[in-house]
Amino acid sequence: MKKIPRVALVLIIVLSNIGCDQITKKLTRDRIEYNETIEVIGKNLVLTKVENTGAFLGMGSSLSPVMRTILLLVLPSVVMLGLLFYLLKYKDITQISVVALSFIVGGGIGNIYDRIVYGSVTDMLYIDLEFAHTGIFNLADVSVMIGTGLILVEQFLPKKKIEEASASE
Repeated sequence: MKKIPRVALVLIIVLSNIGCDQITKKLTRDRIEYNETIEVIGKNLVLTKVENTGAFLGMGSSLSPVMRTILLLVLPSVVMLGLLFYLLKYKDITQISVVALSFIVGGGIGNIYDRIVYGSVTDMLYIDLEFAHTGIFNLADVSVMIGTGLILVEQFLPKKKIEEASASE
C-alpha cells in the first residue's frame, strides 16, 4: 500500500473529526431535549444535551462577553490556524505527532465552529464508571483528548538519536 501524502493525511483527519463532531451535535440538537437523559449503557453512558458557553467543564462561562470572545474564540482560532500551518509547512514532524496534532486541530475547529454559529458548544456525552465520572462532553473534546494522549504516548517511545541519523547521511 502506498503511503498517503502528509497533506492528505492531515486534511482527512481534520475534516473527519470536524464532520463526526458536527453530525453528532446536529443529531443531538434535533433529537434530544435540553437536559433530557437517555441511558445508552445503563447509567454508565448517558446522552444528554447541554449548551456550554464556556470551555472545558464550563470554565469561562461567567467571563464578560468581550473576554469570552477573546479567550474562547479568537485565541483558539489563532492557535488552530497556527497548528494547521505548522502541520502543512514543516516536514520534520513525526508521523504520530502529525496524527495527534491533526486530531487536536479537528476537535478545536469543531468547537470553534459551534461558538461562531450557535454562540455555545453543544455537549451530549456523560460517562460514569462508579469509581470515576466525566463532565458532559462532545466528540470534538474526544478528538482533542485522543491527540493529547498520542502526544503523551509518543514521549515514552524510544527516540532515534539525531547523531546516528546525521552520521549515516
